Amino acid sequence: MKIEAITIREIHMPLVHFFETSFGRAYSRRILLLTAHCEGIDGWAECVASDAPFYSSEWAETAWPTIQQYLAPAVLGRTLTTARDSAALMSKIRGHRMAKAAVENALWDAEAQAKQQPLWKLLGGTRREIPCGVSIGIQDSIEQLLDKIETELAAGYRRIKVKVKPGWDVKVLERIRAQWPEIVLSCDANSAYTLDEVEHLRKFDQFNLLMIEQPLWADDIYYHARLQNELQTPICLDESIRQARDAAFAVDVGACRIVNIKVGRVGGFTEAKKVHDVCQAGSIPVWCGGMLESGVGRAHNIALSTLENFRLPGDVSASKRYWHEDIIEPEVEVTPEGTIAIRDQPGTGYRLREDLVEKLTLRKETVRTGTAK
Repeated sequence: MKIEAITIREIHMPLVHFFETSFGRAYSRRILLLTAHCEGIDGWAECVASDAPFYSSEWAETAWPTIQQYLAPAVLGRTLTTARDSAALMSKIRGHRMAKAAVENALWDAEAQAKQQPLWKLLGGTRREIPCGVSIGIQDSIEQLLDKIETELAAGYRRIKVKVKPGWDVKVLERIRAQWPEIVLSCDANSAYTLDEVEHLRKFDQFNLLMIEQPLWADDIYYHARLQNELQTPICLDESIRQARDAAFAVDVGACRIVNIKVGRVGGFTEAKKVHDVCQAGSIPVWCGGMLESGVGRAHNIALSTLENFRLPGDVSASKRYWHEDIIEPEVEVTPEGTIAIRDQPGTGYRLREDLVEKLTLRKETVRTGTAK
């Protein structure tokens, strides 16, 4: 599989409904798409870096030049046996995991197409359908949040996750549990708390939560271990797990009982599989988190979620929850039972709507051997 060129493009997509976390509120997504051109086969991937450096130090304006000037030149002109070989070629560039994931994952898609194999099988997946949950952002009122939860439960989703922050947490969870005492419920703090608030966080134990996700600092594992010793509620680590070594450390010190794997956060499918395996060996279940992806990134999340240790419903939900019109066909749909069926077509199993992508494109650049700056 020879890598002849890489195209980077930026598209903008308005969200169906605003999405708010402890970082702030988003009404649209600025998305970087990457195409790996490999001897007549185009592999597609999405860079999940946001349009501001809040969730991660990476954002769209760091990802673009990093791919253009360093990551693309590292792989261009190379003939690879497998897509995973690209990870070593990009390893001398420190960090920039979301940018690396875009390059590597596009090559996984190209490899799957070249082998006439579904991406999920190439990754080693086994599941024929995956259970789905939803992530619901902070709303203008608790009543608005309750209405959205009711809608998602009626759609069949198997787990409800709500965003929390100081001032929008205990009273919110009380209202949810009063109305739905038995649903699978979790919350996500996106590092909104500190260890000084342990007494407040203990109040979460009364709500029988599946997990509290990333309550403390984004770069911390040790203090999460101290907090987990104080809580009955399982802690799930997200931002803290950047690679398999972080997962191994977290398992060893008891920093969490669940791990969220985001393929972009850890640098691509190769590292995501390693994190999965470390957690499986440590009897820590994993699930697939979302980054408000378009259908391209969503299709990759579906493929990853077929691996054996993805035992909990992830944030992989239907296209229509986020987009008036997605850029893939068919759009991702969730069954009334709250699952997504796995497609067997080569690659991701979804066809890119290239006409719509071109319409949404704001900038585009193709990097070839010898053209990178």
